[in-house]
This record gives sequence, C-alpha cells and structure tokens, in this order.
Amino acid sequence: MNRLFFRFFVLVMLSITAATFVIYFVFARLFGDPLDDIARRQASAQIFLLEQYIDHAPADEWLGRLNKVREVSEAHFDLIPLDQARAALPARQHTALERGEIVLDPQHKAFFRRVDLPGERYIGSNDEVIRAYNLPIDLGQALAMEIVRYVVVALALLVPIALWSRSHWQALQTLSRVADEFGAGQLSARAELKPTDAVYPLAERINAMAGRIQGLLEAQKNLLHSVSHELRTPIARLEFALELLHERADDPALAKRIAAMEGDLTELNELVNELLSMSKLDNAQGPQRALFELEPLLRECADGLHPRPQRLYVDLGEHLGSVDGDRRLLGRAVGNLLRNAQKYAAHEVALRVRRDDCRIEIVVEDDGPGIPEEERERIFEPFYRLDR
Repeated sequence: MNRLFFRFFVLVMLSITAATFVIYFVFARLFGDPLDDIARRQASAQIFLLEQYIDHAPADEWLGRLNKVREVSEAHFDLIPLDQARAALPARQHTALERGEIVLDPQHKAFFRRVDLPGERYIGSNDEVIRAYNLPIDLGQALAMEIVRYVVVALALLVPIALWSRSHWQALQTLSRVADEFGAGQLSARAELKPTDAVYPLAERINAMAGRIQGLLEAQKNLLHSVSHELRTPIARLEFALELLHERADDPALAKRIAAMEGDLTELNELVNELLSMSKLDNAQGPQRALFELEPLLRECADGLHPRPQRLYVDLGEHLGSVDGDRRLLGRAVGNLLRNAQKYAAHEVALRVRRDDCRIEIVVEDDGPGIPEEERERIFEPFYRLDR
C-alpha cells in the first residue's frame, strides 16, 4: 500500500511541478513575466504616488512634489542619468524605458521611469530618470504563497488518490492471498469481493478458473481411485493363477520365469496400494495429531522391510520419549525412505535419530549412488523415479 501510494504521490508531484514550469514559461512568453506583475502589485503604493501625485503636478512643481514624496515615503526616490538607468536594466527593458513606462527591477526592489520626455510635464528635466528603490517587494514571500497554493492543490488530488489506492490495494491483497492459498493446495479458496470493487470482474474470473481446476483435480483423483480399486481384482486373479502354475511347474526355467512374474505382480500390487493411499491422503482433512512413542514406530518401520542382502543398521539412541504428530503419516514417510534406501544401497542402510532440546531429526542413509542435484526437487513428486 505504501509503495503504491508513494508512486502515485511522486507522479502527481512531478506532474504538478512540470505543469507549473510549463505554465510559467508560456505565460512569460505571451503576457510577460508573472513575477513582474507580483512586484508591481507589491509596489503599487509607490507607483500610485508617481502616477497620481507627481505626474498630475503642474509642469514647474513636479520636482517639489518629488521632494515631498522623498520626505514621507519609506522608499527612496532620486533622479539619475538616463545612461545609468539603461546600464542598470537588461536590454529587453530599454524600449519600455525609452517610451516612458514604469520599468520594474524586482531583483533590486526598484523601478525606473523616464521624465525627460517631449512636452511640458517635467520642466527642467534633461535625460533623467526617476528611480525608486528600497520598495516593499518580496518575491520570496510571493513564491512561498504560490508554493502553498500548489501544495493545497496537490493534497486535494492526493487525498482521493490515497482513498482510491487503498480500496484497490485491499482488493489486490485479497486476490494475492487467495492465489497463495490456492497454490498451497487449498482448492476451496475463493476471492470474496464486493461487486462495487474495481477488480471484481477479475476476481470472478479467478474464482471461475479455480473452480474448474478444482473440478478437474477432483475428477482425476476419483478416476485414479476407481482405477486402482478395479486393478486389485485382476491382480489378485493373476497372483492366484501364478501360484497354481508355480505348484505344477517342474521345469526350473519355467519356475524362474513364474517367480519373476510374481515379483512384477508384487511391485504392481504395491503401486496400486500406493495409489489408494495417496488418494486417501488427498481426501483427508489433515494430519491427525496426537502424542505417541517414537521408538516403537521406528522399530516397526525397520522390522517391516523385506529381507535384502544389504545390512540394516539402526541407532535410535536413548529415551526418545513421546512426540506430537500423525503416527500413521510419519510411519509411511520413514518406511518409504527405508524402502528406497534399501533398493538403491550397495551394502548398508542406516536409520539414526538425533535429538536435542527442541527437535528430533530422523536420518536415513545408504551407500548407493545418491540423487543428482538437479533431480532433488523432483523426488517429491508422486511416483517420480530416477531410474526411468
């Protein structure tokens, strides 16, 4: 939420800043520098004295009135040569000065006005300019007010954006949570959003997709369960028939062939049992946790192995005590590890238990070829075999 809002905040502030500069330069190009207008408003009292008091004086009294203004005004008024005024102003303002207009110099808090124009208004003036300086011009304050104005505009935009972002963020968080739950195996997870939410159509499509996936997986599980059940009957018949053939087989080669077929049927029967067990695990509500003794369970797993040439080494330590968990599932996991280790071991399989204050570690080791590093993630897939 904070990251999303921060991105919107930066975007809005950059947009407002860019728009401010564009507007400033466009207005300055078309209508003159806006800062001059601000300075003119701030110096309006002194400009008023010049235009209404000094300019309206009789032609031979304007200098006397200028002196009176000097006495009462906080700003300073004096007469300077025209060349000095030109030197103090940029070239773009010389034309206005020549025409007798009031020319502002906000940087130095001053303005200039020529008084030696043709006519009889300013008798006695010769190439002179009235300069008023120390004016109450404060562009910093004006700029600060402009900044405050833009900040208010930005806040007026950001508040609704924040509310909009919050509602969208909450909806997206809901979709993200549902996706995580569904990916973790909770196939019944669905997104519950209001129809007024902007992402409601997306949530409906995600829910529909999740429903279809759940239906396909359940149909696959049901099919697998049904096929596994159906296979048990013909397997049992084949085992019975091979047993009869084995009793009547006098030829050693035929007996060997029948024994190999019985081994294949045993492997097929174990595969069907694994399929049925996996189906039961998928349909289970979850681990059935309870306290149970660990040592008897591990010895049952070791004793339940088929006799093989490999030596089985068991080291369970002392006083394993009770553990909290699902006894049946743990037994299946350890038994599966032992059978695989026995299948691929060269000479020895070891079952060890390591215990410290806070955990118990069950270790199954063998001296077989091991699992290639690139295959170690895939061995957790059901029925995946490295020797395909």
